[in-house]
Amino acid sequence: MSDNSRNRTPFIQGIALSKIYGQGSQKIEVLDNLDIVIHKFERVAIVGASGAGKSTLLHILGTLDRPTAGKVFYQDKDVFLMKDEDLARFRNRHIGFVFQFHYLMPEFNALENVMMPGIIAGEPLATVRNRAVELLTLLGLEKRLHHKVGELSGGEQQRVAIARALLMKPKVLLADEPTGNLDGKTSTQIHHMLVQLNEEFGLTMVIVTHNMELASMMHRALKLTDGRLIPLNPA
Repeated sequence: MSDNSRNRTPFIQGIALSKIYGQGSQKIEVLDNLDIVIHKFERVAIVGASGAGKSTLLHILGTLDRPTAGKVFYQDKDVFLMKDEDLARFRNRHIGFVFQFHYLMPEFNALENVMMPGIIAGEPLATVRNRAVELLTLLGLEKRLHHKVGELSGGEQQRVAIARALLMKPKVLLADEPTGNLDGKTSTQIHHMLVQLNEEFGLTMVIVTHNMELASMMHRALKLTDGRLIPLNPA
């Protein structure tokens, strides 16, 4: 997808975001009046030193955590004005998450892990199963559907986690160090897979990473430092 083809309408906006942990002399300000705009279909990397607040920012953008101050909009929806149960439903249906640690359930096989978000949402079981098989096949795991998590390699486990994140056909994919635990060759494969998914599914993608190879494959890279974002390359 070329830069010219990207929709320049703001899709996700974080406005004056602050996040403070602790109180008094123990207070730590992780985000400081931070603004961020993500456009529809963009791939955006957030880089920075360990402890800079990258994961905190991603969790706030993904509505997993609330800011101390500030707002997050998905198009014109101020998401933190929603009730908790409505916000959880919104998150389940519109946002996919991929983490450094895949958080797959070891007692279930690959197919069952991918089906879980649809089951939780109360979707028809046959529809959920068909969608999970389709995604796992797309990601090259058609022969591993019934393998338990412990029988899969690290790269296979992460691909299962990506399939799970995509099951509900989200508009947004948020990834936190998605290849942090993988070897170089496997990491590169996952990097190219993420780019392909962005282009084929029309995803808006925000990825926290220390990996500059992955960051260079994004449309934009932003560095989080002293609670603020600095562009690393032109938009």
